[in-house]
Parts: sequence; C-alpha cells; structure tokens
Amino acid sequence: MITIGIYDQHKIMRQALAVLLASNPEFRAIPLEPDPMHIADKIKIESINIMLFNLHTTSDDSFNLIKQLTQRFERVKVMVMASCNDDKLIVRSIRSGAKGFIASDAETNELIEAIYTVRGGYEYYSKSISHLLVGRYINEMIAEKTSTPGIEQLSARQIEIIRLWGANKSNKEIADELFLSIRTVESHKNHIMQKLNLKTTVDMIKFGIRNNLIEL
Repeated sequence: MITIGIYDQHKIMRQALAVLLASNPEFRAIPLEPDPMHIADKIKIESINIMLFNLHTTSDDSFNLIKQLTQRFERVKVMVMASCNDDKLIVRSIRSGAKGFIASDAETNELIEAIYTVRGGYEYYSKSISHLLVGRYINEMIAEKTSTPGIEQLSARQIEIIRLWGANKSNKEIADELFLSIRTVESHKNHIMQKLNLKTTVDMIKFGIRNNLIEL
C-alpha cells in the first residue's frame, strides 16, 4: 500500500485528487490542510510515503515547504504537479528536493506511473518536461568534453527502448509495442542508467540525443 499526502491550496482540488487516486486499490490518498505543522504531523501519524504538491503559483512558501519536508523526512518522496510547464518552476521544484514533476498535459495513467516510479526510488519527469529541461541545457551538452560510457555497452533491446522513450511513449506504450511487461521495461531503463552511470532520466535523454537515438 502506498500512502499519498495531497497538498493543494484549494480544498475541492485536494479532495478531488484524493478520490481519483483512491480508485487504485494500492493507493491510500489523504488530502492535507496547507499548513506546515498539520502536514508534518500527518506524515508521522499516517506514515505517508509520497507527498503530491499541486501548485498553482510559484510562491516561495511552497518551495520552502518542499525543502523542509525533504530534509526532515528522508523517506518521504515529493512529487509536483503544476498548471504550466515553466522551466523556472520545474528547476525550482527539483532544487527544492522534488523527485518527480508531472506536466500540465499529463493524463491519469501517467500520474499513476509516476507514483510507482518515485516510490521505487527513481525520479520521474513527464516527457515534455524532460525535453524542456534538455533544451535548457543543450548547449552545455554539446560543449561537454568529459568522456562518458558509450552506446556499445547497451543491448539492441535497450537501444530500442531509449528510442521509443525519447519519442514520448509511456512505459505501457513501450511494453505493448515490444510485447513486454511494464515491469520489464522499467527494469531495462534502470539497467540502462546503471550501465551508463546516469543519475536522472534527463541525463538519459541527453545521452540519446548525443548518440543520435533521439531527435529533437
């Protein structure tokens, strides 16, 4: 069972998200009052695994709260949803300690996939978010002089998965196209990142672009 705390300034929105997530039998969703002390108490009492922040503004209060929670509760993973895909908002969320960012155009199945991914100890960024971040750092990528592990370390299947993932396909879509299970696709991604010594999915996209596996 994954217990998810939901932060939103609007009561009706956090209740709606709680109902949506609770439809999954493996999720327990708890709407939380937007008060730091209340949230901290609930994290301890309810043994919350993931905090889902639905942000409508870029106020410092929200980012400070994310930073406080990630520093105080190491076991709690923070995910952010936002009404716009603004690169500054995304970068601030990541720097504050968020391990996942869901784009404004994401569908329910992507949110569920993101929760499982982050709960498993990995980062998750929507495909459009990943490409936006790559665009921000593309010049740095081109100018990199340090040697990195090469494509020769990957199997044909792993290369195929990078190509499909770079084409904005979800884990489920990749699994369907390659006749694999979703868990096998996730396992391949994890092995790719381990082989190439990559830290984030954004790094994997940069690797794909550098090696002509992903087109911008």
